Amino acid sequence: MAAGPGELEWGRPGTEALAFRQLRDLVATQEALIERLRLRIAIQEENFVCKEDYEAVVKKLEKEEEEHSKTKILLAKEAEKLQFALGEIEVLSKQLEREKQVFEKALSNVKSKALRESTKKDKLISKCNEIESHIMKQEDLLNDKENEIKELQQFITKQKQTLKLHAEGPESNARRCKGHSAEFTADRLGHAEITGRLQGALRS
Repeated sequence: MAAGPGELEWGRPGTEALAFRQLRDLVATQEALIERLRLRIAIQEENFVCKEDYEAVVKKLEKEEEEHSKTKILLAKEAEKLQFALGEIEVLSKQLEREKQVFEKALSNVKSKALRESTKKDKLISKCNEIESHIMKQEDLLNDKENEIKELQQFITKQKQTLKLHAEGPESNARRCKGHSAEFTADRLGHAEITGRLQGALRS
């Protein structure tokens, strides 16, 4: 006996495809049954069966033809629904492919930007390291200059004290100055040299 339309479940494309195949098989089964009934009627007509049996077979055939017609209509509707579902799947697949391409392009742009930023960051770090190294060298050079200036200042202070002693006691130190004239001349020459070095250090 043919299954009623309410016994099938619809919804997802996979379910609709299964229902479509089931209806198609049902149609084939009903067509085979109708063919057998027609053959049976033909045989009964040849064998002169009783009227009651003949009418019963005819009614059964009519009922099967009616059910077959309903099943064919339902099959056509389900075929239409299946085609619509397949069309929706195709549209969604194309949309998904477009969205995938957009996502991959955006991801590629983000990766490229991240690579550029990373390269820029590495260059900045390298530049900062160079500047830091240069500053350290300048600080070392400045420390050396400061130490040299301190030494010169100490020497100048000592020379000033010596000159002051000579200036305070010219008479008492006259004989000592005569005896150490050569040493004093050498000290003055040394003082001039140190002064020149100090001026040169300050200029640099």
